[in-house]
Amino acid sequence: MNLFHLLDGSARRFADREAVFHGTELFATYAELRRRALALANALGSVYDPGSRIAIVSENRPEYVELMFGVWGAGMVAVPLNAKLHAKEVAQIAEDAQAAVVFASPKHALPLAGQLRAQRPVVAIGETAYQQCLDAAPAMPVEVRPEQLAWLFYTSGTTGRPKGAMLSHRNLLAMAVAHLADIEQIDEHASQIHAAPMSHGSGMYIPAYIARGARQVIPASGAFEPDEFLTLCNVHASCGAFLAPTMVQRLRQEVERSGLRPRHLRCIVYGGGPMYVDELTKSIKTFGHVLAQIYGQGEAPMTITGMRCSEHVDAGENVLGSVGWPRTGVEVRVVDGQDRDLPAGEIGEIVCRGDVVMAGYWNNPAATADTLRGGWLHTGDLGSFDERGCLTLRDRSKDVVISGGSNIYPREVEEVLLRHPGVAEVCVVGAPDPEWGEIVVAFIALSGGASVTQEELDAHCLANIARFKRPKRYLFIDELPKNSTGKVLKRELRKQI
Repeated sequence: MNLFHLLDGSARRFADREAVFHGTELFATYAELRRRALALANALGSVYDPGSRIAIVSENRPEYVELMFGVWGAGMVAVPLNAKLHAKEVAQIAEDAQAAVVFASPKHALPLAGQLRAQRPVVAIGETAYQQCLDAAPAMPVEVRPEQLAWLFYTSGTTGRPKGAMLSHRNLLAMAVAHLADIEQIDEHASQIHAAPMSHGSGMYIPAYIARGARQVIPASGAFEPDEFLTLCNVHASCGAFLAPTMVQRLRQEVERSGLRPRHLRCIVYGGGPMYVDELTKSIKTFGHVLAQIYGQGEAPMTITGMRCSEHVDAGENVLGSVGWPRTGVEVRVVDGQDRDLPAGEIGEIVCRGDVVMAGYWNNPAATADTLRGGWLHTGDLGSFDERGCLTLRDRSKDVVISGGSNIYPREVEEVLLRHPGVAEVCVVGAPDPEWGEIVVAFIALSGGASVTQEELDAHCLANIARFKRPKRYLFIDELPKNSTGKVLKRELRKQI
């Protein structure tokens, strides 16, 4: 079972339909996309063995789609990497993955060639060597077993060195089926706008949209520009997108600033970081009920729990502050330190299992054994179920602040601080303290033109949460440091304490 069959089926059914757009310009129909992908598969297969790892380092480009399916068609493993990493970091990951070749956009190709060993050639996407690959005769896709690797997904590395989650063809098909079953209603008239990185969350939805014969729309900028996104929503039909919460906020602010409305916006799937209730409420007011939530991680890509657009309607604050319900084909539990189930309302580690869960970490048996112990993926996230089985995230287990013997969950404190009208962004971390063990420290980015004192924030917290939870220190900064997927880099903040 090769994932390539998703493209194969849609190309036979919708041969002349538009498959990939670069901004407003058509890049390929489904028949053309299939031919280009099979030509790439033939070119790769003539040089490298099935199972070889093929790295991709690029900002979002229309070629990303044909590269992914070309790699799968050759029976090889795609290794998409964050294009915002330093060339040295990319080289380290390419070496770890033992990549046979690296496809890179022109602006990344030369720096990477200087960092990689000679046995790892770099092919510049869209240039001569790449075009020569497309000139190869199309080949039939290679047969693979469902458990064979399809995507080596390197974690975003917000807390340390990235690890390669091994995702099989079965994992990615289960992910696509769950998305179509739980989150979006997609047909051949739908469009997916790839504003978030295709190396991570946005790219994970390529299989589901391809399976339905829908459009892939890659912004001409290759990135998320709110005004460009809004324009594309008014050009293409039935638009959906995966956006990090920080991107949703920027999009809302652009609508409020410019007055431009996304007329054909059908669904924004948000995830990859905390979506605070205050921002979610504002975004629903601006866009209507087009927001759907997913909770997952690279080890169970995009597919642990979720909340459909309709489940946001008339939802109370407790539901809006949750991550929804377990997804199709996924079992989810909340357990204590001995992996025993906890009752509703009690906080413990979130674990899950199902066809979507990775096989393990690439060349890292110790981390694999620890993370997949007992046959369950141990997410490292803390949460609790309510009586209906709705899951609320509290925090990463390592981010919990233990002060004076009491557990303090940063998310709870952040939610309160964000209700202050002068606070635009906030991140709460723990800092060592000789008396309390740890104290709560809040990094605050103020709204434009706002002037807020520590005393005001202290009073605001004391009016809303227990005294022991309030921050002992407030540090004001211009903006929170984030990676390319919108996750706050807490390790960078802790260096400032």
